Amino acid sequence: MVLLHGWQDTGDTFQFMVDAFQEDWPLVALDWRGFGRSGWSQDGYWFPDYYADLDALIDQLSPDAPARLVGHSMGGNIAGMYAGLRPGRVRSVVNLEGFGMPRTSPATVVETTRKWLDQVRSVPPLKDYESFEQLASIIGFRYPRFPRERTEFIAHAWAAQTPGGRVRLLGDSRHRWVSPVVYRREETEAVWRQIEAPMLLLLGDASEYLEKLGPDGTDAAFRALIPQIQIERIPGAGHMLHIEKPELVAPLVEAFLRAH
Repeated sequence: MVLLHGWQDTGDTFQFMVDAFQEDWPLVALDWRGFGRSGWSQDGYWFPDYYADLDALIDQLSPDAPARLVGHSMGGNIAGMYAGLRPGRVRSVVNLEGFGMPRTSPATVVETTRKWLDQVRSVPPLKDYESFEQLASIIGFRYPRFPRERTEFIAHAWAAQTPGGRVRLLGDSRHRWVSPVVYRREETEAVWRQIEAPMLLLLGDASEYLEKLGPDGTDAAFRALIPQIQIERIPGAGHMLHIEKPELVAPLVEAFLRAH
């Protein structure tokens, strides 16, 4: 089972969900390129690279059998896309709030590409803090649904201490640049239609992102695209449901994995 984290996150934060599992599962949690403790790409970051990274990893970890994928947010989107691109390599998918992005207009490419051209000529700032305690406090403010005792763990997952004693975020700041490539939901949906593996889609009932999809975020819309999809909602959870409510997420994930 390969655990795929979301944007600006690391594989470490699946720990809360794993701790809530009743069974011991064979797990691998990666840090995507440019996040956590993985290396930074000097050529920038392009979404198809993540499909290739996952393809290479599965070839190493499970060369003779399809793998189970569990992804959150960006990781859930990558898992869904990979399941459609390589249907024979995926046994099942647990998708935590990885439901794609809102539809965009081609006209936005003008503004975003101009901004991207300005950004690539700049030096991205590295965010740092006085201490892990300060970072944990900021994380707790930014994510008020996180239990207080988890914010310190997350601070150590997302940052490292510098030789000067300050605490610096691990991810490459260039991830925050706008993309000159316009997201086309129609292309994402074309790939989703190729998915053969069963999928469990877990949504936070207080998700701050799902409502932005409008009609594309309805159960009927997802079922029309992915036939073998099971949709469940986590009460009291927002987008970061695997951190906010792991005690509710873990039983649903395990029940699905036992069945698939």
